[in-house]
Amino acid sequence: MGRFARALVAVLLLGALAWAGIGLFYNFPGPGWLQRAVAIVFVLGTAGALFALRPFVRGAAVALVAFGLVQLWIFSLEPSNTGDWQPDVKELASATLDGNLLTISNIRDFTWRSETDFTPQWDTRTYDLSKLTGLDMFFSYWGSPSIAHTIMSWDFSDGQHLAISIEVRKTTSQQYSTVAGFFRQYPLYYAVADERDVIGVRTNFRGEDVYLYRLRTPVANARALLLDYVKSINGLVDDPEWYNALLDNCTTSIQRHVRDVNPHASPFSWRLIVNGYLPELLYQRGTIDTSMPFEKLRELSYIDPRAKTSGLGPNFSAVIREGLPDSHAVSGR
Repeated sequence: MGRFARALVAVLLLGALAWAGIGLFYNFPGPGWLQRAVAIVFVLGTAGALFALRPFVRGAAVALVAFGLVQLWIFSLEPSNTGDWQPDVKELASATLDGNLLTISNIRDFTWRSETDFTPQWDTRTYDLSKLTGLDMFFSYWGSPSIAHTIMSWDFSDGQHLAISIEVRKTTSQQYSTVAGFFRQYPLYYAVADERDVIGVRTNFRGEDVYLYRLRTPVANARALLLDYVKSINGLVDDPEWYNALLDNCTTSIQRHVRDVNPHASPFSWRLIVNGYLPELLYQRGTIDTSMPFEKLRELSYIDPRAKTSGLGPNFSAVIREGLPDSHAVSGR
């Protein structure tokens, strides 16, 4: 093996060992100091073996086996529905379908007074799928314009709106970390909620910038997508899954549901990962209104001022849609 090839293999293996070390740090049982110690000893020990053993192939083999064993262990970890969950993810939703009547239990409808002061409420509601009129998509930005949290919401002619946010399920001792999201730290969670709750807390109390785009989705497709969501929601009750910051997050999970319904859906785009720029892609594909320049549509779609005017009142969903072009009118049934 030439010098360049050895150097390239060494760099790749060092990256893999660092990745495994981070996985050990997050998943090894015990207090924080022990997790850090185990991770450091693993990385230094395996990296030392990589460079100390001769021939080089032997050291590389030891490093590769060590990396593989850690990965096998991490992938053996199973998520659980048992935990001291934070209040906003305490209950799991479930649903039953009787003809066109979709009944969902544990719909979150908290009354928020601040980001940390709220009155919990979990409802059971029934939605008539024959009254489904369309599908909307929210983008909530809290920092970088490159990254947003995405939430789907189904509209009904009786004035109901069903919002579903794909999130992490955190215990009371956890805070969200993007890095931890790669290492099986959080179960996957579907927050099925009233828009006044899941959207209102973001616009009115968390200070996030929220945009609402009405999708040109045929009602039949919107119904099929909702039922595919319901299948996953019910599945998590008995068979929890891990959230993954890259492969199974708020946006890539939506893409998975879309492909479940339509295997021939639009191809993968880098903007599904850097999802803050996804609205531009939806505009280019004609999935949202194209009767005006995108910048004008984006300006109209910014709902924070209207949401704050509403004050999370009973007409919240109607107020945040004021002035938006109704793409549902051209989507077809």
